Amino acid sequence: MNKILFFIALLCLFTNCSKDDNQNDNSSQYNYYYPTDEASITASKIGDGTGTFDPKGITISNNKLYVCNGDVLEIFDALTSAHLKTITTYTKGTTTIPFTKLSSVSIDKGRIYIGSVDSRLFVMDETTNAGINTVGNGQWWTTFVHVFGVVVKDGLVFVKEKNTTIKVFETTQITETSNWDLKPIAMLNTLNGYDQVYSLDVEAGNLVVAGRDAKSYLYYSIAAIKANAAASLTKPMEPTNTTFDAKPIAISFSKDWAITSENIGALNYLRLYPKAEFLDKKYTARVNASDIMGQNPFGTIVSTAQLNDRLFLSDNTNQKIRIIKLNQSAITEHK
Repeated sequence: MNKILFFIALLCLFTNCSKDDNQNDNSSQYNYYYPTDEASITASKIGDGTGTFDPKGITISNNKLYVCNGDVLEIFDALTSAHLKTITTYTKGTTTIPFTKLSSVSIDKGRIYIGSVDSRLFVMDETTNAGINTVGNGQWWTTFVHVFGVVVKDGLVFVKEKNTTIKVFETTQITETSNWDLKPIAMLNTLNGYDQVYSLDVEAGNLVVAGRDAKSYLYYSIAAIKANAAASLTKPMEPTNTTFDAKPIAISFSKDWAITSENIGALNYLRLYPKAEFLDKKYTARVNASDIMGQNPFGTIVSTAQLNDRLFLSDNTNQKIRIIKLNQSAITEHK
């Protein structure tokens, strides 16, 4: 075996990377994917570097990385990792509301949606960061029983509450003058759950939730949500799902991949599934790694994102954003 083949085989041994077959009459081609450490973002990159970093929900928009960090929202240049801004409050005119216990963030059509465990959803302008409006008033017995996850896409806002509830709103309900106590158009049931940060994303007409407590990915057809919206307010709509041994923690979709984190016992895994297969509920990971080349084991990854060939992992255990390069190597075996 030559040195290149040996090196790639060694990488695959450590990272459990994938092998895709492309066959013709004369040869077989194998594509291997494997992660390597690229960089990390820690508290040292913010201000004077002496603060704390408690990363939870993340998202990327217009080459900017947004990170929920305790009571503030951090913004970084996603290409260089440079810290750009810390946002500490929601501000609209003379109204200022300090951020507290931020859990999740989503950006859609020029709006930033920020979830707070203190029972609020903040909506801000992506360009100016000025406040547009809030949903919920910070009292858990009103609009939200806390907020543990949010994703916005295709004109809908999905908000994961405490226990097993996801409330669904239309983006058009939230305006400069709308009331804070909006009523959902639909409700969903996550089967299990309590007070953990939840990760969810929308792809190909489905809301997909990393159902950590249900030990499965939860799929909700958006067409079915709309068709059964009224009935779901009385009996929240249940997902389709397949239970397996791992506990899904995070999910996000890129052009080609379902980028996930999963937990089994004391190990936390980065797992990448081909998107089409994942949406068809076929779970054969092409990248399956609990560390990088036998070093730097992953902690609990509560949120994921991708920009180009870089994966961004919100490793809450290790209090950092890990930036991982996704590498691809091809071997052709001639017959």
